[in-house]
Amino acid sequence: MAKSKLVQANEKIAEGVVSGYKKMEQGIVDGYKKMEKGVVGGFTKMTDKFVEEFLTKDGESVEDAKKRLAQEQAAR
Repeated sequence: MAKSKLVQANEKIAEGVVSGYKKMEQGIVDGYKKMEKGVVGGFTKMTDKFVEEFLTKDGESVEDAKKRLAQEQAAR
């Protein structure tokens, strides 16, 4: 059965709206992920520097110090 011009126009408008929404949604999600990655990366750098300066023992790497601290915390 042939669709009326009104139904066809309505479907075309609906497809355009959905397409625009999906593009906008993807842009917002991508922006959020980029911001989140920057914040987490900055926080990780800051904590690594703090651990390196104040919590490592002689010859201990930052990763080893973090593992040791986590074990000490778990033991408490």
